[in-house]
Amino acid sequence: MSGAPESVRPAIEHLDPRPGIRVAEAEYRRLLGYPRDHLPGERARELAASARTAFAEHSRPWIYLREVALQAGDGALFLDGVAFHSPQLHAHLLRSGAQRAVLLAASAGRGCEEHAQRLWEEGKPDEYFFLDAFGSAVVEHLVAMASGRICDLAESGGLVAVPHYSPGYSGWDVTDQNKLFDLVEGGRTGLFPEALEVMPSGMLRPRKSLLAVFGLTARTPQALEAARLIPCENCSFSPCRYRRASYRHAVPAAAAAPGYTVNPRALRKWAQERVSLVPHEDGTLTATFRFDGTTCSNLGRPLAFDYAVTLGRAEEGSRILEASCRPAPGDEGHRLMCEYLRGAAPLMQAIAAEKPLLGRPLDDVLEWPREAAAAGCHCDAPSRAHKWGLALEAIHFAIAQSRAHSQSA
Repeated sequence: MSGAPESVRPAIEHLDPRPGIRVAEAEYRRLLGYPRDHLPGERARELAASARTAFAEHSRPWIYLREVALQAGDGALFLDGVAFHSPQLHAHLLRSGAQRAVLLAASAGRGCEEHAQRLWEEGKPDEYFFLDAFGSAVVEHLVAMASGRICDLAESGGLVAVPHYSPGYSGWDVTDQNKLFDLVEGGRTGLFPEALEVMPSGMLRPRKSLLAVFGLTARTPQALEAARLIPCENCSFSPCRYRRASYRHAVPAAAAAPGYTVNPRALRKWAQERVSLVPHEDGTLTATFRFDGTTCSNLGRPLAFDYAVTLGRAEEGSRILEASCRPAPGDEGHRLMCEYLRGAAPLMQAIAAEKPLLGRPLDDVLEWPREAAAAGCHCDAPSRAHKWGLALEAIHFAIAQSRAHSQSA
């Protein structure tokens, strides 16, 4: 990677304070969580139309782009001389043959978030949900629009944009948002249409915003093909409800036992880092799994829950004899979940009472039908069941790995 000659064309800097928003209905429905072929009912269509109208009335989206130098060395990637230590970002740009980079800051506008919050406070959760999802759809639309504009602006130099990468994506720590934002801020020649802030945690305010890096590479048939890829193909989060394409680097199905819903790489990592197995003299076993997530409100505060199960003897089917889920020692994030703030006792009682598959063999988790729920909080029953599934699958995998290791030793 090296900088392209500056004489080829002017460096890109572009601000669009009022981009036209035309979110495709299929993309909006995907973010609402509907199956691809599902036709929403009349009430849902009314809410979706209302969300579009509310967004147009209350929010002001915008896009900012700026080209920077790109260099690699000493185990880091340098954007205008600022080092970013993300091997995945480095590999992503290296594979595409990127010569330069373009920084993106985009936002659906604070009005979307503020109006959605008012709807929530007025006791209109459906209206809140549909507007919140539309804000996410707008950000995706802005990113796609930005990619096309970069290609147009770079065409004179024989360059094309390749898919963006953002802090928080696989292998790039979200806390680098602060460093990336400082880089964007430090080089811009004008003001953003609205304020954009980065919290110490890396979360953006407004939430419906994005910082990203696009690579610029020579316009070849291979690069044009790569430009049509989307970030989903580099994301290994297997239960995501919003996926637009399959993960390109997925382990073949034959490499994992039938029935696992979690990506095999994630299972191996969790088995090593999050699962603890304690065998007992009577043949039973205590297994624990640490879940780390974030609240769905209050700027996504981190939270941690410990899942524990006692399993019967292996020769008797490893039945689940006891099960519990509770906040990890010292965790305070669970107190900031929206349902906890509405009523701590009912939520915590529900979490304590849910013991899925109790009395059944652990193998049954591989055939347990449950809804995928990507939220990191424990506010609703489907989300909690989803996390129980993650915990039990990770424990199942860890036990299987342990037994395989023992047999080969």
